[in-house]
Amino acid sequence: MTKTIRVDSADQTMAIGQKLAQYLAPQDLILLDGDLGAGKTTFTKGLAKGLGITRPIKSPTFTIIREYQDGRIPLYHMDVYRLEEGGADDLGLEEYFNGDGVNVVEWSKFVADELPDHYLRIVFRRDDSEGDNVRKLTFEAKGDRFEKMIDEVLGE
Repeated sequence: MTKTIRVDSADQTMAIGQKLAQYLAPQDLILLDGDLGAGKTTFTKGLAKGLGITRPIKSPTFTIIREYQDGRIPLYHMDVYRLEEGGADDLGLEEYFNGDGVNVVEWSKFVADELPDHYLRIVFRRDDSEGDNVRKLTFEAKGDRFEKMIDEVLGE
């Protein structure tokens, strides 16, 4: 199941993440793919706010994984862009995916072989023809749980 929406601002992107957070449970996997600067980390900031995380959310580009433990459930924010040449085996991703928190993975194509069968992928696309802040977000559910989640967050 896929559904595409248009967002017009960073605040709207954050609000969608915040709403999605209400439905998340430990071991949920959210994949964020798409253009550089299109809103992946902004979306994660909204998700963290919705989970009750108060620490500032920073892109984990250089650290690869950032852990936030102070919310309703832990958030594990991963940016695996630097693993384009490999190295995912050494990160212990399976431990995170089977652990106690929500997993957000940016640039998931670089760890595609490590991913479980059920996840929610959101693809972020800039649409500069319609303005600087316009984005198209395509939600792709793999698994019934995530299909229901998309319906709850975005409406039928």
